[in-house]
Amino acid sequence: MLSSLEKYRGKNETFDTGADELATVIRNMSGFGVPDDFFTVDLTIARGLDYYTGTVYETVMSDHPEIGSVCSGGRYDSLAEYYTDRKLPGVGISIGLTRLFFVLQDKDLLNREYPSSPADVLIIPMTDDIAPAVSLATYFRENGIRTQLYSEKKKFKAKIGYADRLGIPFAVFLGDDEIESGRVSLKNMKTGEQLSLTREAAAEAVLGGIAESAGAAIIKA
Repeated sequence: MLSSLEKYRGKNETFDTGADELATVIRNMSGFGVPDDFFTVDLTIARGLDYYTGTVYETVMSDHPEIGSVCSGGRYDSLAEYYTDRKLPGVGISIGLTRLFFVLQDKDLLNREYPSSPADVLIIPMTDDIAPAVSLATYFRENGIRTQLYSEKKKFKAKIGYADRLGIPFAVFLGDDEIESGRVSLKNMKTGEQLSLTREAAAEAVLGGIAESAGAAIIKA
C-alpha cells in the first residue's frame, strides 16, 4: 500500500509529510514486535473529529468483529491549544471498555486480584536511540511482564520518581554501557538494590519479585 503512494509524491507538501509519518509508524511497529498480519494500512479511515493532524488508527478484535472498534485515536499537534497557550503535541486513544469487558466477562477472564501498579517494570532509556529499549520491552512483554517504556526526555530524577510514584516495583536502565555489554541495570524500587544482568536474568528476577509479592513460588534469577 505504501509503495503505491510514491507516484503521488512531490505534488503536495501535506501529502508528502503524511506519507513519511505513516512509513515511520509502520517501521516502528516492526520494532515493537507487531506481526505484519496484525495490521493493515487503510487510507479510507476518517475519524469523526477534526483536530487530528497525523496518523489515525482503529483497532478491532479479529475474533469479535461484531463489536466494532475497541481502541481508536491518532496524532494531534494543536488540541491542547484550545485550553492553554503552550504547544503540547500528543497522541491519544479512546478505549471501548464496555465492549472489552463484555468479551472478558463472556470468557470468564476478569482477574479480580489484579495488582494496583500499572506495570511490573519501567524501562528507562539513557540514550536518544530508544530502539534497544523497544526491543527489551517487547521481550519482557512476551515473557508475561507488564512493561512501560519511559520515552519523555526528562531529568533522571523525574524518571525514577515516576516509577516510585506509581508503585512500579522494578526499573531498568539502558544506557550505552548496557547496550554495548548486552546487559541491563535492574533496580528493585523497594529495596534499592541494583544489579547488572542479562535480559533473561532480569526477566526472571522481575517475575520472581512479582511472585514473592503475591505470595507465590519464587522464581530464582
